[in-house]
This record gives sequence, C-alpha cells and structure tokens, in this order.
Amino acid sequence: MSRTPYQPPRKPNSAGSSNPELAPKPYEFVSFPSERPNLQRPVGHHKYLSDRLHGTLYLTLKVQTSLHISTGIVAMGSDIGNNRIPLIKTMVQGVDQKLSIQGSSLKGCIRSVYEAVTNSTLAVVTSKYKRDNKYPNERLPCNDKENLCPASRVFGALNWQGLLDFNDAKCESIGFTTGFMPSLYRPRPDQSRAYFIRGKAAGRKFYYHTIKAIDKGQNSGIPVQQAGREYTFKTQLHFKNLLPEELGTLLIVLGQDSKYPLALKVGGGKPIGMGTMTVTIDKIKQPQSLKQRYSSYEISEADELTGEKLAQFKQKHIQAAHSRLVQKQQLEELTNVLRYPTDREPPSGMY
Repeated sequence: MSRTPYQPPRKPNSAGSSNPELAPKPYEFVSFPSERPNLQRPVGHHKYLSDRLHGTLYLTLKVQTSLHISTGIVAMGSDIGNNRIPLIKTMVQGVDQKLSIQGSSLKGCIRSVYEAVTNSTLAVVTSKYKRDNKYPNERLPCNDKENLCPASRVFGALNWQGLLDFNDAKCESIGFTTGFMPSLYRPRPDQSRAYFIRGKAAGRKFYYHTIKAIDKGQNSGIPVQQAGREYTFKTQLHFKNLLPEELGTLLIVLGQDSKYPLALKVGGGKPIGMGTMTVTIDKIKQPQSLKQRYSSYEISEADELTGEKLAQFKQKHIQAAHSRLVQKQQLEELTNVLRYPTDREPPSGMY
C-alpha cells in the first residue's frame, strides 16, 4: 500500500449535525483481481531472443500541473538562482541549469500502474500491515526469482533485474519555477474505512488528476523548486525480450490507448494536484536484424518507427495486451482515477 500524505477535512452531513462526514478524497482504490497472480519463470538476460521484442521508446513528457521531485536537500535560494527565497526544497538540476527527473522515479510511477492493470503482486508493502496480515497473501511481493508475477517479470524483483532500462528525463528549458506547497499530513489509514474490506487492504491507491495544483503562496506555503506547467522533458526507455502483450501493456500505461487516456502522476504533492504529466512517443527504434545492428556503426532508417508506421505498431501491440494480459475491470477502475484531461478541482481545506 502506498504512502498517503493526506488528511481529508471533515464536514457535517447537514447544518447542526453532530455526525461528521469525510469530505470527498483526492484518491481512489483499484481493486485486486479475484484470481491469484500467474507466477512464471522470467525469460532471462543471457541473449536477445528472436521471438521477442527489443528496442527503445523515445518519450516526451509534458507537465500539466506543477511538478516537484525532492532531492531531500533544502538549499539557500541564492545558491540556485533565486534571491527572493531564503530556503527552498530542491529538485535535481544539472550544471546546464536544466531540471531532471530521475529514472527511478519514472520507473516507480509507471510500474505501479502496470501492476494495477495486470494480475500482479505488489512491489512494496508497508511492514506494519504485512505484520498485521492486512494484505492478501497472494499480493505480497515476489521473493523467488523463478516464480514472478507479470509486473515483476518486466520491471524486476528480488535478484531479478527486469527487462526495462529507464534513463533520467531532462527538461528542455533552462531554469525552474518556485512553488509554495501546503503542509501535508502523514497517512492515517486506521481512521478511514476506505482502506480495508473485511480487514484486508482494499486495493492499490491512486490519486486523481486535477485541473491545477494548489499553491499556498509565499506567506503560507513551503518553497519548492519545481517544473511549471507546459515544461517538457525528454527521455529514452530501453526494452528487451518483451512479449507483444507486455510491450502493449506498457504503451497503455503510457497513455497511448485512446479508449483509456491515462496520464502519469509523478513526484510529491499528489494529494494537492501536483505531478500530472502526459506522454508522447516520438518514435520507436526497433532493430530489424540484431546481427546487422551489431555489425554496423549506423542505425538503419528501417529501424525507426514514426508517423503512420508508429501508430500501427502501437495499435497492434495494444490489442495484444487487451486480449492476453490486461485486466479489463482494473483498467476501467484505474481510468476513472487517472483519466486526463479532467475537469476535477483540487481538494480544499486541510491536507
């Protein structure tokens, strides 16, 4: 179960009522599939298999609501070019003054969605609730590299590296904006019945997208270094030995299925609407001949998929995912939360 830094406000059922009712929450739970995960031996890294897919996705990520991924460091504003702010929580910023999103942050965000729409285990569980037996046993993380769930086979597990390599995403613009986040409270699942069904975890938790993020202003908020709306980042995602349905599911998670228009939710401030990013796949490089690829210094134009060829490639593998891997009920539940664009307002009151 993911960390939930949100404490919803209370409001009365009606004027003068002594029975408080929780206000609408900025999150929802996606249920676990009823069947146990299908555990299998992963394909291995020993060679590129001729009947599997290998290549690189070239991605553009566009910030739709302000984005902050903390380094854990608070710096003097003057040290990063803002003399108006005494202290500020920082993001990763290179010597070229461009912000970066760590590949590990992208991987965690994308994996959580991939897990939810396939019949997979959880990657991480909270030790307290594991000890208290709050998770279904079949959803506990995979710890045997010879028996892995669909998400673990692709993204990795204990002693298994996985089949995807995530690069850091680099901002195309120099500089940053400054935001002022409200204080976010620790999660309190023991105070909300929504977290549990008959004593077990209700499912995987995801925050809704909103039309904007809350900014408390310099006098009330915590200063953070952030990427503002419309900032764009570029990155590459390498894949190897994937089945068509595995690549197709990844494409769905990246918002490439028009029937399920998903956007990513990245970084901090999710309860207040921060971190919404949409993904565009600019091209896919997929070697037609591995032997030729490694015997030449030049990449053949035939290896690049763009335009109509790219659209056909995506549609073919998305269809494979729907027919062989994706859980329809869970995908529909998730789309209700992560659909973008949205007209949903950010929460008001306490955070």
